[in-house]
Amino acid sequence: MSVLIAGCGDLGTEAGLRYAAAGHHVTGWRRSPERLPAAISGVAADLRTDAPTVPADTEVLVVALAADGHDEDAYRAAYLGGTTHVLDAFDRDGVTPRRALFVSSTAVYGALSGEVDEDSPTEPIAFNGRVMLEAEELFLQRLAGTGTLATVLRLGGIYGPGRTRLLDLVRAGAATIPTPDRRTARIHRDDAATAIVHLTTHGTAEGIHLGVDDAPATYGEVVRWLAAAMDAPTPQQAERPSTRGADRACSNARLRTTGWAPTFPTYAEGYCAILSGVGTRHP
Repeated sequence: MSVLIAGCGDLGTEAGLRYAAAGHHVTGWRRSPERLPAAISGVAADLRTDAPTVPADTEVLVVALAADGHDEDAYRAAYLGGTTHVLDAFDRDGVTPRRALFVSSTAVYGALSGEVDEDSPTEPIAFNGRVMLEAEELFLQRLAGTGTLATVLRLGGIYGPGRTRLLDLVRAGAATIPTPDRRTARIHRDDAATAIVHLTTHGTAEGIHLGVDDAPATYGEVVRWLAAAMDAPTPQQAERPSTRGADRACSNARLRTTGWAPTFPTYAEGYCAILSGVGTRHP
């Protein structure tokens, strides 16, 4: 099987290596293809402006884009511009993949709190959630009726090898627990990669799936656990109340019904692996 990964960064590369290990041919589009491992055929592409020729035998498309800035223009160029250029290239070159998957984010739920699943309302307030939701809708609308099974994978906050911001905060004694504390959605990078591969190579699941671990945990629980594990100062609760962030418990039940299961079902297993030096972040 031939797989095309449009936006082959850390997550896309990890998924690509897993496709390759299963015997599939993998092409990765990114601006610096020379940094890809040998198992992935790299092609230079700035998807904000255009897309290269699509391999005629492409059966699986994975759109795993990333913005190169933290403002709305950067998000629109990456997620809306990039998705449009990728799908335009498939139309231009007359290629219809059997499966296509768009990597999205739980940011589309905005300030929604409580128990959340794929049918929960999406009312994003911040630009990142709004743009991501627009890109999801564009992806699904463009592929509707084409014969391609289209899937959106909404990932929680990705953590994993080389993603050290939270570890650095805790180690430095700079992590503060919000008041009130809140549950957060997360997934280890490797589990996100296996979900991508699973959804595009097993069964006929399509539509929207949430990619998170098994156990929503509060921010306070996670940083206190990390502090104990690293023998760092115990994070304290903020004195002033904060309205930033939602208290959200995202469910992976739909994804699990497809046969997928996480290697790191909770933050504890995931961070134990990271602290033990397991895994590598791909450049």
